[in-house]
Amino acid sequence: MNRSLKVAAAVAALCVGLSACGTISRLNPFGKDDGPGATASKGERIPVLTFDQTVTPSEALAGTDFLLPDAQAVSAWPLPGGTAEQTMEHVEAAPAFEVAWRRGVGAGSGRKTQVTAPPVAIDGRVYTMDGEATVTASDAKSGSAAWRADLEPNEGKDREAFGGGLAVAEGKVFVTSGFRFAAALDAATGAVLWQTRVESPIHAAPTVSGGRVYAVDVDNQVIAFNAADGSIAWSHQAIVEPARILKASSPAVSGDAVITPFSSGELIALRAGNGSPLWSEVLSRTSRTSALSEIRDIAGRPAVYRGDVFAVSHSGVFAAVDLRTGRRRWDLPLSGVSSPWPAGDVVYVLSQQGELVAVNRDSGQAYWVRDLNEGRGRKKGGFAGFGGRSVEPVWTGPMLASGRLVLVNDQGEAVALDPKTGAVQKTVRLGGAAYIAPIAYDGMIYVVTDKGDLVALR
Repeated sequence: MNRSLKVAAAVAALCVGLSACGTISRLNPFGKDDGPGATASKGERIPVLTFDQTVTPSEALAGTDFLLPDAQAVSAWPLPGGTAEQTMEHVEAAPAFEVAWRRGVGAGSGRKTQVTAPPVAIDGRVYTMDGEATVTASDAKSGSAAWRADLEPNEGKDREAFGGGLAVAEGKVFVTSGFRFAAALDAATGAVLWQTRVESPIHAAPTVSGGRVYAVDVDNQVIAFNAADGSIAWSHQAIVEPARILKASSPAVSGDAVITPFSSGELIALRAGNGSPLWSEVLSRTSRTSALSEIRDIAGRPAVYRGDVFAVSHSGVFAAVDLRTGRRRWDLPLSGVSSPWPAGDVVYVLSQQGELVAVNRDSGQAYWVRDLNEGRGRKKGGFAGFGGRSVEPVWTGPMLASGRLVLVNDQGEAVALDPKTGAVQKTVRLGGAAYIAPIAYDGMIYVVTDKGDLVALR
């Protein structure tokens, strides 16, 4: 392993100088600083972006109401964002907003592991993947394990890796992994149906649509696998960008377009049939103020909604892009690593600084801005109660569920807010830090914590 990764603050980590074997710098036994690329440890927030502009509520929208769709029951959440377009509008889930149960689903994040895979759910089961590439099928009502499949390689150079994710379709659980493979498991038994080796680690969950499995590797190559047998149908190479966020994004698919985000800040629409480009847009800003702010990664899933693609980059651009032409309709100076959530007249987006913003979907103007970290800082370091510094929570989300905006954070909280005002309504304890956005299924909300627990909210 000739280079290391550094775990960064924001959502889990910032990876600079990514090695092929997918390790991170806290595996370094010497514990040395790597120089200018060194960053804060996981869960520690550091200021990396300074903008000449900030997002503020629009005076023209002051006191203006907006339409939200009614909550709909969720009978399946088979993909990381719920659907191939990575959009779920308003889900009916967890009206009581209280913990129903917690179950361990494998190894949590640690010195040599990282839990990064969003859960998926269908046919009465919730599927998760732990920090050691073990996939678990759990009963959605009780959390009891139906089967487990350990996919970690027993030999070869990829003995330390992280990342990847899951998707379910046609009775198969599709798996991508930092151990350099894609695979399909029988959803009923966990038996391996096929496994395809690839050249580079895959840190993101796949998207399945139209008989194809789409995934992006760490070298910014999107690969289309045939879902039936794992053969590679086509691939497309974007600009290679080694500086990236540990959290990785999945493509969105709408019709014949596969909208793919990359760590270079590129957002590229490709034809599903052959991978030929339809259009491309770059979500990045110039005049950055530090090496960290040069990271252009689009780490949150792009969301396709009513003819637009909504995406946000770490480099400080949140934009609405026309799905058909690729033309940018509007943009805001906002840095983020979580997926936007469009619903009705509005699109919600979470900034890396912990501000939740409700944006008019057509104009790009903000209805309101809510600082989630107001009054939530905690002291870290110091001696005998003196010194130290305030560390603010790291947030992930949002999701619109049963009339609430739901977010989770690294302080082990799930928080419900009023979607019209951003006011906090209720907070519950998850029992562990959460860096992965929640999902909804069959009236429940499910969260995977960093220590490898599956938590159900009813």
